[in-house]
Amino acid sequence: MGPPPNEKQHGFDKPFGGYVQPKNAASQSAIRNHFVAVTGEFVGTFLFLFFAFLGHQMSVDTAPNTGPNGVNSNQTVIYIAMSYGLSLLVTVWAMYRVSGGLFNPAVTLAMVITGTLPPMRGLWLLPAQIISGICAAAVARGIVPGDIRNVQTTLAPGVSVAQGVFLEMFLTSLLVIVVLMLAAEKSKDTFLAPIGIGLALFVAEIAGVFYTGASLNPARSFGPCVAAGNFQTYHWIYWVGPGLGALIAAGYYHFVKFFNYEEANPGQDASDDEEEGEGGDEEREVGGRGSRDRGGRGSREERGGRGEKWVREERGGRDGKDGREGRDWREGQDWREGRDREGGSSSGYHPGFHPGYTGGR
Repeated sequence: MGPPPNEKQHGFDKPFGGYVQPKNAASQSAIRNHFVAVTGEFVGTFLFLFFAFLGHQMSVDTAPNTGPNGVNSNQTVIYIAMSYGLSLLVTVWAMYRVSGGLFNPAVTLAMVITGTLPPMRGLWLLPAQIISGICAAAVARGIVPGDIRNVQTTLAPGVSVAQGVFLEMFLTSLLVIVVLMLAAEKSKDTFLAPIGIGLALFVAEIAGVFYTGASLNPARSFGPCVAAGNFQTYHWIYWVGPGLGALIAAGYYHFVKFFNYEEANPGQDASDDEEEGEGGDEEREVGGRGSRDRGGRGSREERGGRGEKWVREERGGRDGKDGREGRDWREGQDWREGRDREGGSSSGYHPGFHPGYTGGR
């Protein structure tokens, strides 16, 4: 089916100027969808790590002082943590509609084993993330002065390999559980998930940069090693640690899902209206009565006889709410009598009546 006769076929508002027609979305193959997601993951991972590496390099090169034994000072650590956390926040928010915004093999692993990402999609995304990390480090090395080895993840003096593995495990578990609970688990605040994810990485970086370099991401550690042509003998901990962290976070996610965590603390995603229910509707009706009802709905409701029912219920004392709010039956009776004198109506309409509300309890 071609375009409508009067529709402009070419222009900058169309993909590729309209000279290449996109395929119908309903007929697009799974392979093509995987390919599009891979491009989004490659671009997103590249942008995330490229700007993070530049921020890291700048923080080290311009640091006014260092810590003991030449390690990064606490001030430098904060700048490094901000570089990675804010870069992740922005790029995830920009690209999550295309690929999911994972940018991390550990996150990809966790989402596959929790069933929130198809295994085939995970197999497509993993190499894209790793290759993109290499490209980001290589471009950062060539585009700014300085030694790319400054952005490598290394153990601080006094930190053992075993300590490094477990620290990376716990740091990664924080990031992954935030991704699973805010992004993979859909809720009313899912659209804000990138903020939580970026802040989670920021917190983890503050805690871990000094001790292990705070990788949390095999692609983040692997790229600079390839670009610099220099691998630490313990480089494997930046694969094993994040992998274990992903397993821990995924295991807890399965645990809370199995025990129906929504019932442990219900109503967290309910709006105010849903929480108030019928009682809230009644309160809003009471608050909105008065001058509105006096504006001309009286005669219609009087003819229906529902105003009389309301007055009878108030006279019988079954509705104490309006009495507590300062509306007594006498005010309604006086108003009705005035109406009777003006229009000859003898039916009972109370100024507190609201259309659709029968006064039933």
